[in-house]
Formats: sequence, C-alpha cells, structure tokens
Amino acid sequence: MSGAAFDHLKALIVEDNEHMRALLRSLLMALGMKNVFEAENGAEAFAVLREKTPDLVLTDLTMKPVDGIDFTREVRLSRESPNPYVPIIMVTGHTERHRVDTARDAGVTEFLAKPITAQNLFLRIAEIVERPRSYVRCEGYFGPDRRRRAEESHTGPWRRHDDGFEVEII
Repeated sequence: MSGAAFDHLKALIVEDNEHMRALLRSLLMALGMKNVFEAENGAEAFAVLREKTPDLVLTDLTMKPVDGIDFTREVRLSRESPNPYVPIIMVTGHTERHRVDTARDAGVTEFLAKPITAQNLFLRIAEIVERPRSYVRCEGYFGPDRRRRAEESHTGPWRRHDDGFEVEII
C-alpha cells in the first residue's frame, strides 16, 4: 500500500505538545493525508471528533485535563460519542506493560511507541485500513477485539479461563 492510498482519510491528532503535533501532522501529510485536525487534549478532541468526523485518531497518553485513556473511554462508551467505532492509535513514550494493557482495555485500536518513525506510523494506519478489527461489547468493555492473534493450537470456544461472560461481536 502506498501513502497515496491514505489521501482520502481524515485524521485527528490529540496531543498537548505543540512540537509533537507538528511532527505527527508532517508525517501524516507525508503519508498522503490532506485533512489533518488537531486538539490539545481529550476534552477539546471530543468536540473536533463531532465536528470533523475523522477516520482515525492519534492520541497521546498523558495530557491534562483529559488524558488519552479517558478520552478513549469517552469515545467508546459515552452516549454522546459521535463515533464509538473510530480507530484510535495511542502514541506515547510510556510503554510499560501496565500502561499498554490499560490503553488496550480502554479501547485503543493500535499502540505506537515514541520515538515514532514514518514507517511505524504507516504500518499502524495500514493495519487499521487493511485489516479492520471487529468490535466487541461485553460487561466493562466496548472496543476493538483485543484478541489479535489466532492461535493455531486452540480448539475450544474460549481462550481464557474467564471467557464465559456474554460477548457480542459487532
């Protein structure tokens, strides 16, 4: 897939650091995107999401007053959310396992560690475009299916001991 394949996409950058927003904007435009919107935090981003209807969101993890985790939860779970299905890429330098798990459990679609490269950003966006994930609604979670890898050795209906709860694949 070439960057020209992204020219129809609209992206929203949610980042409190002006320099990082400029870098992300430049990278997205280099990948062919013509419509790139910006917000400084999750609270501002919710309004931009409603007005501009982006096809994907790149959000930082740590921002104030609303961080990337809370923003993602709001997008996924709020009745006022204009698009709970929008793909969200978490862009952060905080790559500790518990933070990645928290982002995943909030409904983040992809995770991109800083420092970012054009190639890694391209790969995350290509993953969203070429292999969109099903969405799952169950008690305590709504978002992209967190089970990315199909295990060839798996033969049963459930892959984890606590998988007996009701799950709706959307």
